[in-house]
Amino acid sequence: MPEDYTPDVRTDYIAQMMDISLYLKRPSRMGDSKRMRMTSNFQWLLLTVLLLYLMNQVNSQKKRTPRDLKCITNNLQVWDCSWRAPSGAGHGAAYEVCFENGSHSCYRLEKNIKLPALLPGDHEITINPLHDFGNFISKFTLNEKNVSLIPDAPEILDLSADFSTSTLHLKWNDKGSVFPHHSNVIWEIKVLRKKNMEIVKLVTHNTTLNGRDTVHHWSWISDMPLECATHYVGIRCYIDDPQFSGRKEWSDWSPLKNISWSPASQTKVFPQDRVLLVGSDITVCCVTQEKVLSAQIGSTYCPLIHLDGKNVAIKIRNISASESSGTNVVFSVEDNMFGTVIFAGYPPDIPQKLNCETYDLKEIICTWNPGRPTFLVGPRNTSYTLFESFSGKYVRFKRVELPTNESYQLFFQMLPNQEIYNFTLNARNPLGQSESTLLVNITEKVHPHIPTSVKVKDISSTAVTLSWHLPGSFAKIKLLCQIEINKTNSVHELRNVTMRGIENSSYLAAVDKLNPYTIYTFRIRCCTDPFWKWSKWSNEKQYLTTEAIPSKGPDTWREWSSDGKNLIIYWKPLPINEANGKILSYNVSCSSDEETQSLSEIPDPQHKAEIQLDKNDYIISVVAKNSVGSSPPSKIASMEIPNDDLKIEQAVRMGNGILLTWNYDPNVTCDYVIKWCNSSRSEPCLMDWKKVPSNSTETIIESDQFRPGVRYNFFVYGCRNQGYQLLRSIIGYVEELAPVVAPNFTVEDTSADSILVKWEEIPVEELRGFLRGYLFYFEKGERDTSKMRVLESGRSDIKVKNITDISQKTLRIADLQGKTSYHLVLRAYTDGGMGPEKSMFVVTKENSVGLIIAILIPVAVAVIVGVVTSILCYRKREWETVLLKHWK
Repeated sequence: MPEDYTPDVRTDYIAQMMDISLYLKRPSRMGDSKRMRMTSNFQWLLLTVLLLYLMNQVNSQKKRTPRDLKCITNNLQVWDCSWRAPSGAGHGAAYEVCFENGSHSCYRLEKNIKLPALLPGDHEITINPLHDFGNFISKFTLNEKNVSLIPDAPEILDLSADFSTSTLHLKWNDKGSVFPHHSNVIWEIKVLRKKNMEIVKLVTHNTTLNGRDTVHHWSWISDMPLECATHYVGIRCYIDDPQFSGRKEWSDWSPLKNISWSPASQTKVFPQDRVLLVGSDITVCCVTQEKVLSAQIGSTYCPLIHLDGKNVAIKIRNISASESSGTNVVFSVEDNMFGTVIFAGYPPDIPQKLNCETYDLKEIICTWNPGRPTFLVGPRNTSYTLFESFSGKYVRFKRVELPTNESYQLFFQMLPNQEIYNFTLNARNPLGQSESTLLVNITEKVHPHIPTSVKVKDISSTAVTLSWHLPGSFAKIKLLCQIEINKTNSVHELRNVTMRGIENSSYLAAVDKLNPYTIYTFRIRCCTDPFWKWSKWSNEKQYLTTEAIPSKGPDTWREWSSDGKNLIIYWKPLPINEANGKILSYNVSCSSDEETQSLSEIPDPQHKAEIQLDKNDYIISVVAKNSVGSSPPSKIASMEIPNDDLKIEQAVRMGNGILLTWNYDPNVTCDYVIKWCNSSRSEPCLMDWKKVPSNSTETIIESDQFRPGVRYNFFVYGCRNQGYQLLRSIIGYVEELAPVVAPNFTVEDTSADSILVKWEEIPVEELRGFLRGYLFYFEKGERDTSKMRVLESGRSDIKVKNITDISQKTLRIADLQGKTSYHLVLRAYTDGGMGPEKSMFVVTKENSVGLIIAILIPVAVAVIVGVVTSILCYRKREWETVLLKHWK
């Protein structure tokens, strides 16, 4: 039964239904079945008619009462209730509305009523129309669950655009002050484009009502430049209050607001000079009143997207990095072209290898590697800012400061009494930013400047003072400086000097243990303690130390002249580390028990003197002099002790020299002297000499004057108190070579079956090694027809004899044939190889037995031929006789 019926209507309805039911159940008095069936059908038909009538009465009654009560709220504080008016009620009809909400309240009003939000639970509302149609009262039961929460349509406060970035900015008020408590709000924002209202963006945005009016902002970047088409924005909301148990519905959409571009310039293509991330997509449009024929990016043509009017756009996907001049986009019309430039690159990489150090504790230099290239240049290039957080100071990187070795640098002035710095290097370009941080104690990151103004001053012949300038304020720290000392043909030496830093930047250090009269090269580098980095080496400073007295006498030797009348004294120049200065002259003297004889001063570079002496024992003394003084004398005895048991030996090569050995001799008290010379030199034979301590038994003689294939004579002398004795005489080669000539040989005798050959020795200069033997080849052959083109011992027709007795100078070749030509070849060989060949042709003499045989053979042949002829003639006659008899 409808809830809005009055009590009287309900009573009449029930009574009428009961009367109809009793009437239909009353038994029929008709006798036959047909009549009974007709009566039954009639009853049901009558019932249907009565029901339709009653329903019509009910509906008629219902139309005359208020119905369809609905309540909504837009702020959770007031319920706005309305109902459908009774039929016949005119405009301005009045109603009496009563409801219970802790107390009974009635109101006289029209059409609808605004109620304060009722308490939880069911509430009865009575609506009584105040008109002339009778007293029809409607009663309703109202609960919060039957109330709908439908917020008012939002109001857009402002819609603006940033055309340079294609960004829409939306601003609206949530009117939160009208809501009793905090609630969650979902805003739905739609963006439409072009005249056909194509939805391009539908997004939700969540906020919270906080009891006061709040202005909200939302921004959206369009994938198409805003200049290309008109853009519209609308907004609606949905309040999700967890304390409200009724239905929650979306508000109506706000009125649309739009953004359109009004051309105020000649620009036709958008966006202009846009900077993009590599791999991005971009829409470029052309706003024009002319028909666009084509569009291209670079050399690639793109399909056109038609917009409002004759405006068109193209979509560029996954764009590649641009060249430094950018990527051109061009639209072509009938007789013109319009375009823009796109710059595709990367945001700045995190600065790599950020390092901050100081050269002088006055200024900090920070360097870094920019990392991955951004492909953006000019005004789009990356800018850097170095910020120090403790002081709040910063410096900016200036693009005029060109990168060094692919790294950038910035200078930051040090602050008084601050040692620890907290740096942040920020990198920024149109596509983004990055940063790198560094916390540094700058006193531990000192990389000093290169030392300059290096000077040298004498202390003595073996010590100097070095001074240099090192820019910087190092008064509070220690310095460690390294001095590199170089001299010719010597390994360089490093010396470390620790010193306190000073303000005036001038430093001194003493360098001792040097050699007199020696050219030294000095250079200096410095670092701080604790160590961070060495400075670069200073420029080299060359200096010659002062002279000192020569520390040793010259290395001396003597030889008697070939006639034995004069003693020739030789000495070697003193090494620079013993001369201790420039040698000016030498004093040579000889002394015996009876007298001392001095020669006149011999100027350098003469290193030889000759004195006429007898065979008595003399002591020869040689002294070298420089500008400071004279050396200790070098002494040598003139006497040479004879040695009757002396043999000439051969030396063994060892590497690049000659190895000489000898037996230990306890009588040698001074030293051993080995002298050597070229064997082809005339007497006295002297090329050089070498002194060896008396406890040695071998030495290797090396000399730059040694040449391969040259024989040298070596003489080993032992020094005794009375003089020198020749102990060994040795010949040797540093390298043996093959002989350069063949031995000269002749034929001494020839017979019918042998040849006697004799040859000469090869001169030493042409032998070029120790002779080890001869090879003698021979074969039958005439001159110019010999087959011995190549001497091959494996050939059976070539005979070879290897003669290893080098004293042998003749050879008889036997078992030959008489009156036969033979080809003879002779070669000499050493350990260095086989020498060239020398050959001759020799014919052996005729044999006498052979001559007799040569005469007898023709006679015997003639006799035999005669006998055979006679026998054949006799036999022929016998055959003819036999044949005649047979035929007869």
